[in-house]
Amino acid sequence: MGTDWAWEIETISRLVAERYVFPDVAESIVEVLSTITYDHIDDAESFAAAVTADLQSVNGDQHLRVEHQATEIVEGPADEQKYRQEAELDGHGIAAVRRLDGNVGLLDIRTMHSVAVSGAAAVAAMNLLAATDVLLIDLRRNRGGDPAMVALLCSFLFDVPTHLNDVYSRPHDGIGQFWTSAYVPGPKFGADKPVYVLTSAETFSGGEELANDLRELKRATLVGEVTRGGAHPAGAHRVSAHLRIKVPWGRAINPVSGTNWEGVGVQPHIAVPADEAFDTAYRLAISHVLELGGDGVRRAVADQARKVAEHLW
Repeated sequence: MGTDWAWEIETISRLVAERYVFPDVAESIVEVLSTITYDHIDDAESFAAAVTADLQSVNGDQHLRVEHQATEIVEGPADEQKYRQEAELDGHGIAAVRRLDGNVGLLDIRTMHSVAVSGAAAVAAMNLLAATDVLLIDLRRNRGGDPAMVALLCSFLFDVPTHLNDVYSRPHDGIGQFWTSAYVPGPKFGADKPVYVLTSAETFSGGEELANDLRELKRATLVGEVTRGGAHPAGAHRVSAHLRIKVPWGRAINPVSGTNWEGVGVQPHIAVPADEAFDTAYRLAISHVLELGGDGVRRAVADQARKVAEHLW
């Protein structure tokens, strides 16, 4: 029993050699694949898992992987209408946007969807949170996405255009820059109020970029766990009817550090288990709110903050 996967391995090897961001690493990956036999594997899903493990064995790049899809994979331009529907059904990646007691804002974002599709939802969320005294950004379940969405969210946290990140592209042999925008629709949260970013070992890719950008620019305090460690944007390519490969074509370059988080993750300022990150950050946020006083119009907020403190301490 078994299947001849020679055609699939040849296609995978060609795509890696042509497109992987580091040509020398691509050569090593192709060499590894040439020494392994997959003929004992009967099904495409198991084949995808086995090849992914071998691809990642060279340098641990988690963006480099073969995926199995039950429905037939069609090569061609992305179906924008289908993607829009998926983003809408996903709440544009925003699981929660809330004003917590004590006038603390919470943005729980799971996916950085395309700005063209989900930008209006992100703007609405950030407008709602603009008047809060402290902002918690929960990235513990964020699996990445569009770096332009990262730039849009960050635009609400800086008062002037700020250089966030660069991405080197092998296909273009050039560097693209990502900056915050001086203008956003509606009010900004601003550059002076505290921001806490919650992270976990599952925070990945674009979620890591947001955490890393704010960390390097000293705009936020990170609370939680070291993130997963994937800094190479990737493109998807059809291998066969039910297999596709994601090949990283670029690498992030932080303008402050000159490095990125590939393979090492983003380090939190306050290291706690992921399930303790919210309470830890909320406690710090409430401490700040109480320092702002409770006179005049702030009396109601101060009363809320004191009640929260009774439960958090």
